[in-house]
This record gives sequence, C-alpha cells and structure tokens, in this order.
Amino acid sequence: MLKSISGWFKAHFWPLTIVMFTLIAAYLLYLDALIKPHFSGNKWQVPAQIYARPLTFSIKEEITQKEIIDELKLLGYRRQSTVTNVGEYAVGRNSLVVYRRAFDFADGYAAQRHVRIQWQEGRISAINDLDTNHSLPQLRFEPWLVTRLVPGSREDRMLVTLDEVPVILTEALIMVEDRSFYSHWGVNPIGIARALMANISAGRKVQGGSTLTQQLVKNLYLTREQSYTRKIKEALMALVIDARYSKEAILQAYLNEVFIGQNGGKAVHGFGLASHFYFDRPINELNLPEIATLVGMLKGPSYYNPRRSPERAQIRRDLVLKILFDANKIGKEAYLNAVNSPLKVASGTSLASGKHPAFMDQVSRELSTILADPNIRQSGLKVFTTLDINAQRRAERALSTRVAAIASKRNIGALQGAMVISDIRSGGIRSMIGDAVVDTKGFNRALDARRSIGSLVKPAIYYNALREPTVYQLASMLPDQAIVMEDPQGKRWAPQNADKKFLGEVRLLDALINSRNLPAVQVALDTGIENVVDTLAALGIDEPVPALPAISLGAVNLSALQVNQMYQTLANDGLYRPLHAVSAVLSPDNVLLWMHSDYSEQRIDERVAYLLNYALHKVTKEGTAKQLGARFGGINLAGKTGTTNDYRDSWFVGFDRNLLASIWVGDDNNAKTGLSGSSGAMQVYMDFQAQMEPKSLSRRFPSGLEIAHFNAKTGAQMLAGCPGSISLPAISSGLNEKVMSCNGAVVQKPKPVKPKKRSWWERLLGNL
Repeated sequence: MLKSISGWFKAHFWPLTIVMFTLIAAYLLYLDALIKPHFSGNKWQVPAQIYARPLTFSIKEEITQKEIIDELKLLGYRRQSTVTNVGEYAVGRNSLVVYRRAFDFADGYAAQRHVRIQWQEGRISAINDLDTNHSLPQLRFEPWLVTRLVPGSREDRMLVTLDEVPVILTEALIMVEDRSFYSHWGVNPIGIARALMANISAGRKVQGGSTLTQQLVKNLYLTREQSYTRKIKEALMALVIDARYSKEAILQAYLNEVFIGQNGGKAVHGFGLASHFYFDRPINELNLPEIATLVGMLKGPSYYNPRRSPERAQIRRDLVLKILFDANKIGKEAYLNAVNSPLKVASGTSLASGKHPAFMDQVSRELSTILADPNIRQSGLKVFTTLDINAQRRAERALSTRVAAIASKRNIGALQGAMVISDIRSGGIRSMIGDAVVDTKGFNRALDARRSIGSLVKPAIYYNALREPTVYQLASMLPDQAIVMEDPQGKRWAPQNADKKFLGEVRLLDALINSRNLPAVQVALDTGIENVVDTLAALGIDEPVPALPAISLGAVNLSALQVNQMYQTLANDGLYRPLHAVSAVLSPDNVLLWMHSDYSEQRIDERVAYLLNYALHKVTKEGTAKQLGARFGGINLAGKTGTTNDYRDSWFVGFDRNLLASIWVGDDNNAKTGLSGSSGAMQVYMDFQAQMEPKSLSRRFPSGLEIAHFNAKTGAQMLAGCPGSISLPAISSGLNEKVMSCNGAVVQKPKPVKPKKRSWWERLLGNL
C-alpha cells in the first residue's frame, strides 16, 4: 500500500509541485492585492490636532523673563549653558538666548531662528537674530499641542518621515529588534530557529523571532490570534512587503505604526507621538538616553513604562545603550554620560486625554459651525485656538482649591463654580472652566448655567446716566432712599441696600464703587429700564432680557461667558469683539481652510467707558473689592462684585491691562451659600492673580474728557484747589462754563489746560 502511494507521488511529483507553487503564487498575488492599496496609500487616519495660542511679544512690551521661560518649559525647550541646537535656551541676567523651532502657523511658515531677547526696566528692549544680526520687532513661539481628536479606532499617532528621525534611533531599533533587517527578505529563518531553541531551553517564551517586517504586518493587517495559520500568513505577507517595498519604506512605516504605550483610553502609536507624549518635544530633538528609553519600551510598553516603573525602564534603557556601545554605534564617553543620566520624562500633561473639558467643549461647538462635515474634524486638521495653557492651569488651580476651601470652612455641601478668562483686546478665550472639579466632563456651567448676575448689571445702568453729561457726572449726588413700587398685578416691590440702611444722598461714583442698590434702582427708573436692556445688548448680551424694574437689581440670568462678553466690551473702551476659542483651521498639508474674522464694532461711547473703568478701578481701591487692591497694592486692577438675593450667587469680574476674568460661585440648586461677591468669587480671582504676572491697567485719556473739580458734598463744579473739592474725569460737553469759587461766588471757569506729561492726575488716572 505504502509502495503504491509512494509510487503515485513519484509519478505525479512535478505536476503536484507545479500545482502547489501555482496555489502559493496565487495566494501571494492575493496578499499583494490586499497589501498594496493600504501600504501604498494612507495607512492611518490621523486625528485633528488642537493647538493653544502662540506666545507673541514685541519690543517695549511689558512681559517678564519668567513668563517666557514658563512658556519655553511648557514647549519642552531644554535649558543649556550655551545654545547650539534647535529647542534649547540659555538664561542671562537680563536676557534669553533661544533657538526657536520652525513651525507652520495659520498665516504661513516660520523657519527656525536663533535669537537673543533682552530686557530693560521690566520691558523687552531688543530682539536680535543671532545668525543675521538683524533686529526683530516681534517674535512668536510655536503653539503648544493641547490634545488630538482621536477617531473611533482609539489609535493616536503623529506621522514622521525617515529624515526627521535621528540616525541613532533607527540604528538602535535595528540592533535591538532585528539585526539582520537589511539582509533578510522579510523573514529570518535563523532568527526564528534561535528564538525557538531559547524558548524551549527556558521553558517559556523569552525571545521572539519576528522581524521588523513581520511585526509591522501583525500590527497593520492581522489579529492577535496565536496560531500556526496566522504565523504562516504573517510570514508570507512579510515576504510580499519586502519584495515590493524598499527597506526604508518598511522602516518608516514601522516607526509610525509600532505601539509605545497608552494615553488614557488612547493607544500611543509611533515614535513621533511617543516623543511628545513621554518627553514633550519633537523626535529630532531627542537625546541619546531618551532614544534608548523609547526603543527599550518596545519589548513591553506597559512593563517598561518610565512613568509607572522608572527603575525597570532605566535598566532596560541602559541595556539598549550597552548594545549600542558594544556594536560601536556610540563611543565610551557618550555611553557613560547616557547611563549616568537620570531617567527624565515629561509630566504627562501634554496630549493628556480629558483635560480642560469646558474649553474643549467650546472648541467643539465652534468647530460644528465652522466645519459642516463632522468627519473632516478628525482628518488630520490643525485647529488653532486661543487657549493660554498657563492661564488655564492657574485658573483651574485657583477655582478648585478655593471652592473646596470655602465649602469646607463654611460647611457648604455642594458648592460649585465656573470661570472664563478672555484677552481684552482680541476677544480670544484664554481659559474656561465649567466645574469646580476641573476635569469633570458633562454640564458646562461656564456656558450653560444661567444665574442671576446681581450687582454686575450696575455699570450698564450708570452708562445710561453718564451718557447724559449735562445731568450726570461721576460727582453727581443720587438719592439713597426707600423705593416702593407695585407691579401691574398689585404686588409690592421694595428693594433694599445690602446693609439695609439709607444714606439720603450718595455720590454716583461712590454708589457704584460701594454697590449701593437704591441709587442704581432710581437711576434705572429715571433713565429708562428699556435703555438698560439696550445697553446690555450693546455690550454683547445676544438674547432677550425682560424690561422689568427688577433688572436694576440684576434680575438677569446670564452665563459666565455672557458676563465675560459684557465686561470685555466695557474693558475694551466700548469696542465690541466677539469672544471666541478657535482662531484658525489648517488642512493636513497646511492650507488655510478658515480664519477668525477680526471683526470689531464701537458699541458704547468711549468717553463713558473710560469713566466706568475709572470707577471699576476705584472699586478695588475703596469699594467692595478693596481687599483685592490691598493684596496687589502696586498694580492697578479693576473689578466688580456681584451678589444676589439671600446670598445665592457670588460673582466677580476682574481685569488688568490684558486679561478679564468672570467668575461664578454658587449652588446648582440655587440654595443659599452665604457668600457675597467679595467673600466667594473674588477670592478665586485673587488666587489666580497671585500665580500670574498681572499688568497694571493703562488707558488712553480719550478726547472729549477733562479733569474737572467738584464740591465733595453737593457735586457742584468748583475751581481747582478749593477746600472740600474733589477732582474727577468728566465729559467736557456736560460741564458748565461758570463754576463756584472757593468762597461760594459763581465765576467763569478757566479754559482747560492740557495736562503736562506725568502730572498728578495722569499718574492717578493715566494708568487706568
């Protein structure tokens, strides 16, 4: 029987061989058809990248050396004694030398630049290009990469080309993972046999025999199934890829595909992304120990994770360095320096998933209107935002810590908060927090919680008075008396001051800075409730507000974002700029798809805006926010507290020269908290500014204003220098030609003299 079978095989050997080879060839052609479209085309769906704002500064700008160093640290620049490479900086007494990276900004490509920045008296005095010896009027750094909108696959990668990768990295990869990479045909039989013997000897799997090409096939095309069938398919596909593509193309694909760890729910694939995730810098700036760390992790990205198991990761790193040294890829000095260097990894905040959910919510909402097709939002776009990540982190720290402290001290169970910070000049949102537990996703109080704003409405009330300068000036006396009204249904309304007292008369300025309710109600009634509503609309409130008398006590429900828009217009000298979080969108190949329109509109009288900002500055010196002025005595700030009935909502709006913050603290269920604007929200603002480098207010004295002099008790105009007189900015067209002299006689007012430079009122008012 056996003889007959053997004879049959001998007789049919060649036909069977031809059939077998035909089948194998057909299967290889099938595999080639399967591989080619994917390997030759776009192998990966790359997520959209979300960038923070780029730090930009100019000569004569008031920005500290520390602020720029903080930005450089955030961007992963290395501090050195001498700067020779891109991504490095050196610190001098009043200077910084920086080798700035190249970057594709929304408005075009900026090449790498070797610069020196110098300071004099707290301002930048010079920016010089050290390669050309030219002076630069302005400089900006590349924006920080906040996060990436990963598609449904949950795989994240940052594509790199082979020429971007340090040569020593590819050499280390080949030495550690596949020494015969350049000589085998995709499969290494000797390596497989060696691994098989080692595993049999150890009684467990201690060595793998797969080539880089096989590993790439397994990751790109196959499942994790452990079977001989899958291994055979893997080997055949590796042969096809090796036959069709160059070793360089295979190596580049491997560098972009290999799994190197986990970022929350997202898998980190490729050395390009791993470089940013573990070291906060691009791959071409990695040093030898960092390269060895990443290559060493390939054996077990979780087991050798340098954040979770630093000792284990360092041992593995040093083994990779030893392999390179033994192979003469690095010299003795480089080897010793590398193994003796500490294992340094980034904090992990770069590209961290789930961070800054309120701000990202705003970005997502804006993108939904900017990009009609939702699929395009995950196709490698570059989204440039207005986020200042340093301000965001400091605001998060201030809000979460202070709210928790207040809740603990006052035994308040469910105290919550929201905070929005904007750039006054541009309207860019620099920070947004929608929950006191800052990384909580879900209900975004900064956008969606509408709460009564209380006394924050008062600048809109007094705007309508001060725009009638013949009737009202800051020195005008207002009634602080009981008011009783009935609504159409006969319901009695009797507003009260917070202290339940009546002062009889009070100066308009003092009524605002001390947040007296009754004078504000009377002014609102006298100037028209409808005009208050119109002013709110002019300031940027874009939804209907009922024109009811209660509006004069802040019975207007707004979000922290809406409050910020309202005060941003006021702080910007009456110039309205829509608040926004997205500034530009680029295609994957850096073509501009969309850019924020630099729209602005003068919504309110600049002269009245100046008077109101002057009063808001006084709030921090003499009024309800004087604790803020005492805390930052050398810096001119402005602000307004807001407290609602029964102390249910605590509000504060504060601003320096550049940034405006709106803060709400309260209970989601509208329960009483016992917090005023100054005891709650203002404390958050003080904690925030304590971490910042606040800039003193500076306001141009608009034409049509002058310094006028008034009787402190009656508000009547007086000559300058009389006992009992006060000096205040005033709209010229509303002033009388005849004023009181010091002895009470009516005299002709002297012609206004333009203030000399650095006069006493310019020192007092010119910094507002």
